[in-house]
Amino acid sequence: MRSPDASPSGYRKEKLFPYWFLAPSVVMLLALTVYPLIFVLHVSFHRLTPAGDVFVGLRNYARILQDGFFCRAVAQTLIFAGTALILEFLLGLALALLLDSEIRGRAFWRALFLLPMILPPVVAGVTWRLIYNPNFGVLNGILRLFGLDTRRWTWLADPSLALPAVILVDVWEWTPFVFLILLAGLQAIPQEPYEAARIDGANAWQTFFHITLPLLIPAILVALLLRTMDLLRIFDQIFILTQGGPGFATETVSLYIYKTAFRFYDFGYAAVLSIVLLAVTMVLCRLYLRFLKPNALE
Repeated sequence: MRSPDASPSGYRKEKLFPYWFLAPSVVMLLALTVYPLIFVLHVSFHRLTPAGDVFVGLRNYARILQDGFFCRAVAQTLIFAGTALILEFLLGLALALLLDSEIRGRAFWRALFLLPMILPPVVAGVTWRLIYNPNFGVLNGILRLFGLDTRRWTWLADPSLALPAVILVDVWEWTPFVFLILLAGLQAIPQEPYEAARIDGANAWQTFFHITLPLLIPAILVALLLRTMDLLRIFDQIFILTQGGPGFATETVSLYIYKTAFRFYDFGYAAVLSIVLLAVTMVLCRLYLRFLKPNALE
């Protein structure tokens, strides 16, 4: 039987052999992420016209400072993301604590709470449009059973109600995601600290704040990080529910970028807005890692 090649060249070939299996994935990753990013950077310095690309330098970037519509979209994105993130975290944590305890039918309730997350965003959006319908929607129908006059409650057509209504849909759909991560974190906590706390006479609140919460910080970090990235680029739900309306009441940054590119055909400026959104998201993610990671490593 032929022995393996023990020469330096043979050793290098053997060491590099597994990387050939990674090559297709790496090529696909470069094609789907790196190349589009480079292309967007190129477009951001140009104005696209039927005659060709016109180089405009930093002119597209300078427009951001004078764009009131973009500032309004940023403010509404922050309101949307901040409100939804807080509600999803609190509800997800409460559900995780509840279903981590010894209650009957835990498997059933866990499966039930995960159903909203399983639905595609398009299906969820269409479903909630029907629920919010002012004439035959389920929500107004339930409110009318309590004797309330719902004729003025046009949830998605009222500028004062549209954004809270969209936030409610996001909380309904993605609280299960936070719940799932936090539940996994709770189940990974060892029982020894709880046994020591019971011996020391600690009550439930002391146990939660001094044992459960500190040991749950890594899971909290993951949940908040992923949801923040997703909320800052929210598009599909709002597009299906309101398309940014009524007026500009629910127009977020992603939706503003979409309108700039595909309704006004200003691809250069839309590319700049996309780069700004990416940069802001990366900075916020870095802040998460900076302030929460030291606690997670304790």
